[in-house]
Amino acid sequence: MAERDPGGGQGRLYVVGTGPGHPDHLTPAAGRAIGAADVVVGYRTYLDLIAPLLAGKTVEASAMMQEVDRCRRALALAGEGRVVALVCGGDPGVYAMAGLVFELAEHLDAPPAIEIVPGIAALNACAALLGAPLMHDFCAISLSDLLTPWPVIERRLAAAAAADFVIVLYNPRSKRRTWQIGAARDIIMAERPPSTPVGIVTAASR
Repeated sequence: MAERDPGGGQGRLYVVGTGPGHPDHLTPAAGRAIGAADVVVGYRTYLDLIAPLLAGKTVEASAMMQEVDRCRRALALAGEGRVVALVCGGDPGVYAMAGLVFELAEHLDAPPAIEIVPGIAALNACAALLGAPLMHDFCAISLSDLLTPWPVIERRLAAAAAADFVIVLYNPRSKRRTWQIGAARDIIMAERPPSTPVGIVTAASR
């Protein structure tokens, strides 16, 4: 676990990666952190995946697109002296909540102790289902342009394709974002032959 010493606040905040979804892929450290918490905060879908671990705990669930509010709430509860687990799917430092928690904690006069509990990332679960595609150099790129401008994503895709990285694409599409995956394909195909293997994985290990 990565830990940041408290600045004088009380309580403790575990930022817990619950893995790709199947209970077998929840690490012992993650289970202990959730077990130690009296409050568990998270996205409703991720909480449903760990429901057997939540008995007797105060649970605060929220919807997608409320990440900042979740992090603020978890920090506030820990600042009140509670032991809090903020759960994230996969690994909390890979397209998840760990960075946001630290950014928000920087603005607190007395932040609580924060521990990052790593988890198995989605890219690990997907790679295992496909064989062993990540044996050498690879990169992960999110196609979500909610926080990153699309021109920046385009440059990253082009650079990764030209450098011959194995590329893991996160957030390929949503109800509102439907064209980005096609644009990414066109950018990559400008540098790669049509024979390039492609693996498409959904709901890995759930």
